[in-house]
Order: sequence, then structure tokens, then C-alpha cells
Amino acid sequence: MKSESVPSEWSALLALQRATHATLHVLAAELVDLDLTPSEINALANLADGRGRTVSELGAAVGTRPTTLTSVLDRLERRGHITRGASPGDRRAVLIELTPSGQLTATTIRQAIAGLEHRALDGLPKDAIAGLRAALQALTEVPS
Repeated sequence: MKSESVPSEWSALLALQRATHATLHVLAAELVDLDLTPSEINALANLADGRGRTVSELGAAVGTRPTTLTSVLDRLERRGHITRGASPGDRRAVLIELTPSGQLTATTIRQAIAGLEHRALDGLPKDAIAGLRAALQALTEVPS
């Protein structure tokens, strides 16, 4: 269902930007002991399910180009959180996988994210959360 009109004084993109900055601030405070940048936190959070991803797949998941992701991966590899190797299906592709310490750190990050989401969204009705998911998906898939 398309919205008939969106008030001109309200912007979904500006609200999303404010929410992103606010949640990153809270997460940074909660995860300060991990000594990770927001980009490193994002990469590890997207690997937390334990499934290896190619650099291209991880770049799409974190919302950045693979070339931009390289320095993040370099730092995570130096810290012992990830390994990079050849992808079994395509030896030209680089497969990113978590190490045991990376899995522990990623799990800590996902727990912090889940806690923050719970605190922020717990009072909302299920249909509002479904609408939020739909809106975020639409913004993610907007054609360039």
C-alpha cells in the first residue's frame, strides 16, 4: 500500500540518518571495550551467523564497495577476527570467515544490537514493525 502523501516537513531519509547516528552512538558506548570502529562492528555483525561470505557479498550486506571494505578487513584480519581464503566455488573470489575470536566478538555485537532493538521497538505494534521493515527494504532497493 503506497502512502497517499508524506508531510513535506518530515523526511524518511533524515529520520533514518538521525536514527542511524543515535543507534551507532549507543552501540559504540555499549561495545567500547571491543575497540572496534563502526565499520568493523557492521562487518562482524553481518558475519555473526557463521556463514562465510565473499568480499562482494559482504560488501553488499554492509552497504559498501568491496574496495572500501578492504581496509576494514585488513584490520579485522590483523586482530585475528577473520580469515581470508579462496572460495571453493570460485578460486578468484576471496572468502571471508570468522575465527573463533571473531565469532565470539560477532556474537557480542549481535547481542548488543538485539538488546538495542528490543529496547527501542518493544512498545510498537507488530504491524508498525512490519511497516518499518517494508520501508527500510524499499529504501535499500531504491534504483540509482
